[in-house]
Order: sequence, then structure tokens, then C-alpha cells
Amino acid sequence: MILNSKNLVYKAVYHGARSFVEVFSTLEVEGWENVPDGACLFASNHQSMVDPPLIGSCLPREISYIARRSLFYNPLFGAVIRACNSIPVDRGEADVGAIRAALTALGENRGLLIFPEGTRSFDGVIKEPKAGAGLLACKSGVPVVPIRIRGTRDILPRGSFFPVGAARLRVRFGKALMPAEYDPGAGAPGRSLEASRRILEAIKDLPDCSEPGL
Repeated sequence: MILNSKNLVYKAVYHGARSFVEVFSTLEVEGWENVPDGACLFASNHQSMVDPPLIGSCLPREISYIARRSLFYNPLFGAVIRACNSIPVDRGEADVGAIRAALTALGENRGLLIFPEGTRSFDGVIKEPKAGAGLLACKSGVPVVPIRIRGTRDILPRGSFFPVGAARLRVRFGKALMPAEYDPGAGAPGRSLEASRRILEAIKDLPDCSEPGL
């Protein structure tokens, strides 16, 4: 796959992520045909810090990322992820600045990666959604591409800073959800959380590679 980008930092992280994956795993990617052009949200389950660069390395164009603000506190790492179009967000509160920055990225026809669970799973089981993904989806009205990742927790689980083993990775891109499929409507109670729940259900509905025959 050839990355269409002039951003040297992004390209370095992109190819570094692929090299990391090739050393510690085998990778299967399915569903490229489901990825639309232009603005969209990429919504994935979350197992590991490997997930954002892995998903980015599976796409032929630059995308933007939502990342917790504490990741930017390290000057070097913060500079790298900022150069890779990451938007800092304060976890657990309504971060108006982050919401505006995310909507601006979508308004510029970018793809934006977000994790509806809000944080990494300790055990690999998909957790309950937070409202953030649904809020961005409903405010922007863009297609939402559900993604299911498996295997990254086996390489770099939550709490680990160095690879702990090898794994078989699979990234599945599902069919994009249109607003009528995820948005319960402007007057619906808990609109954002319900939209996040529908998005997360679409992620759960994607086949898990642990199922027989997959």
C-alpha cells in the first residue's frame, strides 16, 4: 500500500508501525472496500496503544486521531503525535476545544479515528460506550466506519511499555453507517450516548477472528 502524504513525521510513524507489526505478528486486513472517500469517523474497539498507528498504517491516506491530553505531556512524544494530526482531549469531561478541533478536521474532509469505549480494555472484552463518539457523529453527520481489531493486546497489553509476545492481528473494516443508522434524532433522550451504543454494536457485530472458520 502506498501512503498518499507529504507529512514526513506521519510517513515515518506509518512505516514504523508496519515494521513493528511485521516483527511481532502476522496481519490480516479485511474490508478496505467499505472505507469511503472524504470525511468519515473510524470507530474501533480499543485493546492497546498499538491500535491507533496500526489502523493508520492500514489506510492509504492521512487521518486524524483523538488522544488523551496526558499523552502530550512528554515533549518528544507529544510533538510526534501532534505532527500526526492528533487532537488532545480531556478525558471524562466535555472538552469543547477538542470537539471543535475534531469537527474542523471532519469539515476539511479528513478521516478521524475515535474509540467509543474511551479507553483500552484490560481483558480484551469490549466495554460500554462513552458519549464522545456519538456526539461527534451526530454533530458532523458523516459516515461512521466500524472497525474490529483483534490481537494487539497480545503484543502490548494495557500497562505494558514493551512488547510481551507475538500475535496474529486482524483488522476488519465494516460497512459504513449512515446518520439514519446511528443517530436517534435531535429530540431523543441521551442522543449522543445512544449513537455511541449503536456504533459500538456495529463494531461488535463484525466477525471476531476467534470464531470457528475465521
